[in-house]
Amino acid sequence: MNRKYLFQWLPFALLAVVMLTDLRTPVLGTLQRGLLATGLWQADAPMLPAPAPVVATTNAAYPHSLPLLTLEGKSVNLSALKGKVVFVNLWASWCPPCVAEMPGIHALYKKLDPAKVAFVMISLDENPAKARTLLKRRGYTFPVYFPAGPLPAPFDSNSIPSTVILGPDGQVAARHDGMADYDTPEFKAALEKLAIGQ
Repeated sequence: MNRKYLFQWLPFALLAVVMLTDLRTPVLGTLQRGLLATGLWQADAPMLPAPAPVVATTNAAYPHSLPLLTLEGKSVNLSALKGKVVFVNLWASWCPPCVAEMPGIHALYKKLDPAKVAFVMISLDENPAKARTLLKRRGYTFPVYFPAGPLPAPFDSNSIPSTVILGPDGQVAARHDGMADYDTPEFKAALEKLAIGQ
């Protein structure tokens, strides 16, 4: 084959290799993460409302029961996090926008007090080993869970990534479908404010 034609088809061959193999998700995720970092792609985190005054109710029921499994297969329920702000993120290892926003979520996770703000990263991977591999490869330490059944409202979404922020009382404070950059001083301050009810 003539070299001229080889060089003309080389970009298409490389694109086909990326798009038709396991390289697709990390390559697209890295490109999307780069666009977020440069500011060329504006994917703002959701705005959190001003928290309502805290009313002491010790017997109030937590509105959301969500059975989950830990990475080790232990059963837990979201309702155990009553009293904390909960950052719930639905993602999958095969989802490029999910992979793109994860470094920002992990950075935010490391900056917040776990006694006040809990992170619940729910993997929707059908094969849990793929999620574990991604977490290990990237060095993520935030808590990751798998759904133990169908996702109830407000966690059922037609798209991922999807993020739901619950206040200490378990009420939905914000919801965002799609990729966002959560590692901002404003979003961190809003979560902290929601945690103390001011």
